[in-house]
Amino acid sequence: MTCPKCQATMERVSIGEIDVDRCTGCQGLWFDLLEDERIAKAGEAASVDVGDAGQALDSRQRIDCPRCRTRMISMVDVDQPEIHFESCKFCYGRFLDAGEFRRLTDDGSQLLARWQAAGPPPMA
Repeated sequence: MTCPKCQATMERVSIGEIDVDRCTGCQGLWFDLLEDERIAKAGEAASVDVGDAGQALDSRQRIDCPRCRTRMISMVDVDQPEIHFESCKFCYGRFLDAGEFRRLTDDGSQLLARWQAAGPPPMA
C-alpha cells in the first residue's frame, strides 16, 4: 500500500491480532474499519503511533483512500480542533498523521468514546 499523503510505502505493524499500516516516510497511520478503536481500547496507541507530531503534513491536502481510491473527507476532533484526519465514507478507513492517534487517546479526547458509543457504521 502507498501512503495517501506522501506516497511512501506503508508497512504492516502488528499489535496483537491487529495489523495496522504505517507510512515509512511520514509515519502516518492507516486504520481499516474499527482497528483504531480496538487498539485504543487495548491501550496500545503508543506502540503503533511512533512518529513525531511535528511531521504532520498539510491538513488541507485532499487525499484519496489507499484502499478504494475514492476522495476522503477531512475530519476534526471537536475536543481537539488542532487534530485533523481523513476518513473514507465508503470503506470507513481512517488516516491520521504521525502523533495524532496518540493525542486522541492520551489527551482525554472524547472522540474515540463517541465512535465506540455509536457502534459500527451500517454496511452498504
